Amino acid sequence: MINKYRDLFNQQFTPEKYEAFKNDIAADFDYMPTFRMAESPFFISRELKQQLIDGCQDVIDLIKRDDFLKMTDKALELNTKVPNEDAHTTFLAIDFGICEEDGKIVPKLIEVQGFPSLFNYQSVLYDKFKKYYPFLEELTPFINGISPADYLTIIDDAIRNGHPAANVILLEIEPEKQNTKIDFYYCRRDLGIPIVCVTNIIKKGKKLYYKNETGTEIEVKRIYNRVIFDELDARKDLNLDFSFSDDLDVEWAGHPNWFFRISKYILPMLKGPYFIETTLLSDLTEIPQDLENYVLKPLFSFSGSGVIFHVKKEDIEAVKEKDLYILQKKVNYIPILQSPDGKVKVEVRVLCVWKKGDDSPTLLCNLARLSRGEMIGVKFNKDKDWVGGSLALFER
Repeated sequence: MINKYRDLFNQQFTPEKYEAFKNDIAADFDYMPTFRMAESPFFISRELKQQLIDGCQDVIDLIKRDDFLKMTDKALELNTKVPNEDAHTTFLAIDFGICEEDGKIVPKLIEVQGFPSLFNYQSVLYDKFKKYYPFLEELTPFINGISPADYLTIIDDAIRNGHPAANVILLEIEPEKQNTKIDFYYCRRDLGIPIVCVTNIIKKGKKLYYKNETGTEIEVKRIYNRVIFDELDARKDLNLDFSFSDDLDVEWAGHPNWFFRISKYILPMLKGPYFIETTLLSDLTEIPQDLENYVLKPLFSFSGSGVIFHVKKEDIEAVKEKDLYILQKKVNYIPILQSPDGKVKVEVRVLCVWKKGDDSPTLLCNLARLSRGEMIGVKFNKDKDWVGGSLALFER
């Protein structure tokens, strides 16, 4: 998108430099991420940046509506409702595919989540790229011009809310087995909070505890929640001492209810140039004849789980819980990032934090995913290069 920087990067790129870049990340914790790290950032022009901001604002305008809770109460009825919901989400991740429409480049909303993403890893990724490509200092991954130090302060405030680090935990299901583990490690390094598995939580009355490295029980006052409920529901083997539906004396950094309220559930409610035709299956009056132009998605799955890309009529008819699925028009991703041997498709996830006391979320940073496959995602990009997780950089 910015030829000057794309040309510079491609001229300086070597496979050896890419290996050194990956090994540099792995050296921080003697751990190589299990997801593929893409070779390059995505350079975004001022025009595309403004389009992304405008698209995000349209999503935020919906979320801020006075009747938004009423509009999304059914999403909670269909799932696990957690007590003590706060006034608004803490985290917001808004995914746009970089597409072509009527011969023009336009971002199209693919997904939106009231849930945290790789907030700590992405800022480190920027530093690693700069180390091997110093000219990238001229660009920034931060949408609103903040410094890396300011960014970390905002993330720290959102996650800890002023509590001592020992009393704030990053909660996950078997965190040592998660693909996002590298982000957990940077979060623990930067904020000092422990990483705790749901099976290691101890409940006493309305309070929760975990044991630290010396075996001492420490009260949990705030939870940075990274648990995905469809994964939790599928893990019948897990033995938990508490339930998310319990009335607990604990704060949430990312209250679980917002994972359901701000999800694919709201996609049919969004209309405008940055949004895709999306219909809740229960609202579908007739099955389209051109199903090859649609994708069938479960509402509350994560990381592409359960998505049917080549939809057949019988796939739709087979869905029993039609309140839990959407039919979404396919979009035309445009191969836009110039690699040494062809162009690559891109998705950009805008990462936002809704600070306590603010009347609106703040757009902070981003992550990007590069793809040569039919869809963005690991299974569509096996054995390919210049694909995987990355970040977008903006002109200052």
